[in-house]
This record gives sequence, structure tokens and C-alpha cells, in this order.
Amino acid sequence: MIEIQNLTKRFGPVAAVTDLSLIVRPGEVLGFLGPNGAGKSTTMKMATGYLAPDQGSVRICGHDIVSDTIAAQKRLGYLPEGAPAYGEMTPRQFLHFITGIRELSGAAARTATERAIAGTELQGVLDQPIETLSKGFRRRVGLAQAILHDPDVLILDEPTDGLDPNQKHAVRGLIRGMAKDKTIIISTHLLEEVEAICTRAVIIDQGRIVADATPAALAGRTPSGRLDDIFRQLTTGDTVASGAAA
Repeated sequence: MIEIQNLTKRFGPVAAVTDLSLIVRPGEVLGFLGPNGAGKSTTMKMATGYLAPDQGSVRICGHDIVSDTIAAQKRLGYLPEGAPAYGEMTPRQFLHFITGIRELSGAAARTATERAIAGTELQGVLDQPIETLSKGFRRRVGLAQAILHDPDVLILDEPTDGLDPNQKHAVRGLIRGMAKDKTIIISTHLLEEVEAICTRAVIIDQGRIVADATPAALAGRTPSGRLDDIFRQLTTGDTVASGAAA
């Protein structure tokens, strides 16, 4: 569903992503982890067609994101960092706008909108300007537009950022419910989120993959059995408890 091969991106002298390759299969929920500046958001922007890679390729459901962009993006839902939207619009107006972009109309557009609103629990703020909403509600509007067209692939950058504990629980439940027939990548700083909903975890540091396994397998590589310990060890060189990970 997602095939990333030898992806590389530089910003001047800085190598943000270097020779990164990754395959994500149907039904997988992949937690994409790394410290600030590791290259997570840059990789996701290239995977969705927002940034062009300097080298390498990305295929979404068999479609090259650079040479066959529209076909690839039709199969893709993307929640970017910050969840940008038109602040003067209400969530209802914004989602109506997105249905047009996604070429949905009539009953299909209404069904898609109702499903997205219910899944993200936006009913109480549908007619308020987006610019007046809390960070958590703005994030949920961004998630609603990402899932609106029921895509095969979801790429979500910090999907629970700004949400309160109850909202985080609801969004994690939504993601778990969608996972059975989608391929999902989630970038997050919350290691408990990876343990709660991800079937696989990839850790990157300085633009390169340094670990790729199930969350339980990664956690098991430290004496403490804690995912945060292996994360710290792989991204800082720190050793934990009684020694380095295998």
C-alpha cells in the first residue's frame, strides 16, 4: 500500500532524510517515531506529494506520488502538522468544500460528511468559525477532512496533538476501528499511543531508520521492557539499566 524506496531530501547543507526505504502493508498501523528534527514530517510530506524528494520514490497503492500524483492522492488521507484550514469557514463549510475537492456530491457527499463528523465528534462546533475553535477541535477538523473520502491509506502527523485525555481515547478508538481495512502511518511523540494502537514501530534518527519492529519487540530489547528506554537509547546513544540493547 505504501512503498518508499531510497528517499532522500536535503535543505541546503542539511540532510533531512537519507536513503530511507519502507514498505507498509494493508492492515498495518505504523508508529513513526523520532526526536525533533529526525525527519519524520519531511518524510510524510514527501510520501503525500507535498514535497518532492531529491532522490528516491514513493508509491501509494501502486501509483507514483510524483509522476501519478492525482491517482495516488485519491487513495490517500493526510493530516499534516498543524492541520491548516480556512479559519473563516465553519467545520460544516470546510468539510463541504473538501467533498468538492474529493469529487463527492449528492448523497455520497452527505454520507461521507456525516461519517467524518460522527467519527471525530464535531457535532457541537459545526457552525462556529474554525479560527475560534480550541486547538483540540481544530485538530479534529483536520482529521475529519483526512478520513472524509474513506481512503485506503492514512498518513497522520500527531493526530492527537492538543486533545484532552477523553478526546485522545476517542481518536485512538477511531484509528483502531479503521485499521482493519486501511494502511495507517502515525507520527507521534507519545510512546503510550504507539503501544495502544500501533502494530509496528519505526524509529528514525538524523533521517535514517534505526529500528523497525513491533512495539513489544522493541520494548523487549531493554532490561526494563520499556519502549521509552529503547527510544532514548537509539536516538541519543544512552544506555539504560544494566546495559545496551541487543
